[in-house]
Amino acid sequence: MRHHGPGSARAVAAELERLRPDIVLVEGPPEADDLVALAADPQMEPPVALLAHVPGDPSKAAFWPFATFSPEWQAIRYALRAGIPVRFCDLPATHGLAGPPAGQVPPPVAPSVDADPPGPATTPADDEDAERAERADGADGPGDPVVHRDPIGELARAAGYDDPERWWEDAVEHRGDTPFEVIAEAMATVREGYVPHEQEARREAYMRRTMRAAVKDGHRHVAVVCGAWHVPALLDPGPGAPDDRLLKGLPKVKVEMTWVPWTHGRLASWSGYGAGITSPGWYDHLFSAPDKPIERWLASAAAVLRDEDLPVSSAHVIEAVRLAHSLAVVRGRPLAGLGEVTEAVRAVLCEGDELPVELIQRRMVVGERLGSVPDSTPMVPLQRDLRDRQRRLKLRPEALDRELDLDLRKPLDLDRSRLLHRLGLLGVQWGTAREARGKGTFRESWTLAWRPEFDIDLIEASGYGTTVPAAATARVRELVDPGSPRTARHAGPGPSAAPPARTLAELTAVAERCLLADLPGALPHVLSSISTRAALDNDVTHLMAALPALVRTQRYGDVRGTPAAGLSVIVDSLLGRIRAGLSAAVTGLDDDSARAMLGHVDAVHASVGLLESGREGWLAALRGVAERRDVHGLISGRLTRLLLDAGTIPAEEVARRMSRAMSAGTPPAQAAAWVEGFLAGSGLLLVHDAGLLGLIDTWLTGLTGEAFVDVLPLLRRTFGAFTPPERRAIGERVSSGESGRVAALEADEELAAPAVRTVLTILGSDLMSATTSDRSA
Repeated sequence: MRHHGPGSARAVAAELERLRPDIVLVEGPPEADDLVALAADPQMEPPVALLAHVPGDPSKAAFWPFATFSPEWQAIRYALRAGIPVRFCDLPATHGLAGPPAGQVPPPVAPSVDADPPGPATTPADDEDAERAERADGADGPGDPVVHRDPIGELARAAGYDDPERWWEDAVEHRGDTPFEVIAEAMATVREGYVPHEQEARREAYMRRTMRAAVKDGHRHVAVVCGAWHVPALLDPGPGAPDDRLLKGLPKVKVEMTWVPWTHGRLASWSGYGAGITSPGWYDHLFSAPDKPIERWLASAAAVLRDEDLPVSSAHVIEAVRLAHSLAVVRGRPLAGLGEVTEAVRAVLCEGDELPVELIQRRMVVGERLGSVPDSTPMVPLQRDLRDRQRRLKLRPEALDRELDLDLRKPLDLDRSRLLHRLGLLGVQWGTAREARGKGTFRESWTLAWRPEFDIDLIEASGYGTTVPAAATARVRELVDPGSPRTARHAGPGPSAAPPARTLAELTAVAERCLLADLPGALPHVLSSISTRAALDNDVTHLMAALPALVRTQRYGDVRGTPAAGLSVIVDSLLGRIRAGLSAAVTGLDDDSARAMLGHVDAVHASVGLLESGREGWLAALRGVAERRDVHGLISGRLTRLLLDAGTIPAEEVARRMSRAMSAGTPPAQAAAWVEGFLAGSGLLLVHDAGLLGLIDTWLTGLTGEAFVDVLPLLRRTFGAFTPPERRAIGERVSSGESGRVAALEADEELAAPAVRTVLTILGSDLMSATTSDRSA
């Protein structure tokens, strides 16, 4: 059979009912034999997957996914209903996960489909159905190159098909009965003269060993459910000695197994899954709706489009069904396949528009159903604690992206926020924060999407604690103590885990996350580390980079009701040291350093605005620096603007400083830098203050051609940052003479004529001809 196919699944179930075997052997890891009984639990809802991982090194893990339309799943369910033994017969995961060298993280994989391309060769747990290989000419040793073989592709070409998937659907999935004997004969023909590569030979040797063990245990009728490619190698188990020699001395590692939820999207071939199929949602529909599948599918597609307010009537559905069946007849297919149905959707339901077709593709063809496992499934305590919290907080894991808006004034929403922040600290990125809808620090917005890999992350994080708060607290303490043995051991547990905090700014960011996650047991340790690090750090830029996160932490502490004792003392200390060192920090800066310092100054200034005290001292420090003439123009201009906005200096003083900065004795580049710093962020000041606009206008028009070319990039960057309405208003004021110039500028039509002709040519020859006629008239 094929590992994922509705026709194969139905045929396997029907054949087992006919054969009534004594035992069923299923391709899969034998370590899961004790877990197979859970498949009969009503809470077990496919898609699900067997997860094998190495205790202490969960980065070595592998998945074996099952959908409702997987023949193996139907075989397991049959055996459990019939009350007969069911065992897995593939090469144990204890050998497969022992392969990669230390430090190499194998990608999660699963059993592949015989019709599919080779899977990742770096993963020993990979199912070599997807690694079918044939030795190249002259290849004698195990290290010789191999060429991969696609038996389904060869059979499809022999049948005159250019699409292997379409051939398999026509020959197997859409038939009422699967010709197992014919498929076995075809595979024997394709495998004629084929020598299995080492890993595949070991897998088939272990399957034969399992078959012999079943017979030895007294089972006379043994049913083996496996990929069609293996059938020729399993028809005659033969003596055990050759297989024993092949399996002797294989590396081993301790492995633990469990069931985890899976998704249809992870069954799709685009996800990188070696046994992936192109349309798991379509296959699930074919299996669950054997009666009138085309009519039911198109009716569901119409419902999806109606949910998006697209007009689709019953007449559309009827015509789409007729078109799909007609296309199948014309193409000689036993049943309309996904290609015919999609064409009917595109032509009739969507009227040729590709956008709604993509919607159907995403929601129905692939689908994102998330399975579930029963409470009795073996889990680490951290997984079980998270499961309980999800139920209590009514946060059901879903595979599709779900937007969640939280009001932190509500206890339920506050607890949800804390859970998501705690999981983020553990590297489980179930929620991604996004910009909140509405204003106020009491609002948060998230996008939630559960991924199967999160179970591995939870297993990995279980070493920190048995509950989410305890594990997150331990993880925070580790982040602020890079020298601990635990940190060295977990320095790179996974792609989503945060590295230890090593700079003062990183420490303050951890403090902010610690407060958002409500971890009072970790916050004092973080604040102590910040205080110690800040006392030893003499770089003002480091202190400036660290302050904003601390100020936000202090502010959010008030909103969330989270105690942050001692935080205000650290904030006041940092701000005092920043004020004392600011003058020296802005001295002798080049252009790049001045721009970086400008970002620090803006961040600190915004943070000071959130504090109840310290504002006057900060503004006094800014005044002392802004009055100096040896400061970079970018810094001087920006500080002048901040003081003006704060109402600390009058507009007349600002005009005097601007006039001095743009005087004839000031190099044009320095003057342009002053203007850039002064106008950074907003041009409304020039819209409402004609005097300042006039100063800039006079200075700019007085530049020589060479000087204008030099400062043009700086000015373009400055004015380009303004919003279009601001630029438009400034241009109107200048052109109308409101900038203080004696007369308004007049357009030079003769000078502008070449540019006008070029623009009209771009817009169209008809428009250019009409405009030329109008001008002549």
